[in-house]
Amino acid sequence: MTIDAFAPIPPEWTNKAIHAREFCCPTCHSSSLEAAQVWINRRSPVITEEYRRKWQEFYHCHCGCVWWAWSSDRPPSNFTS
Repeated sequence: MTIDAFAPIPPEWTNKAIHAREFCCPTCHSSSLEAAQVWINRRSPVITEEYRRKWQEFYHCHCGCVWWAWSSDRPPSNFTS
């Protein structure tokens, strides 16, 4: 079954997610890029002190762990200059 990362309804697997303190799987330390499934909660943004939006990003890791982190905690991309 294919999951749309931007689907309005959260997939069932997000119910068991734990908050990751670092932007990686808390169990095996794999990066978000290695996740088997991803869902972004775009329906409930949080506004920061700088008036920027951040979202919860949910990851179902290949090791079986389900974790989430704030989009604002994502490390800088290697693809931006």
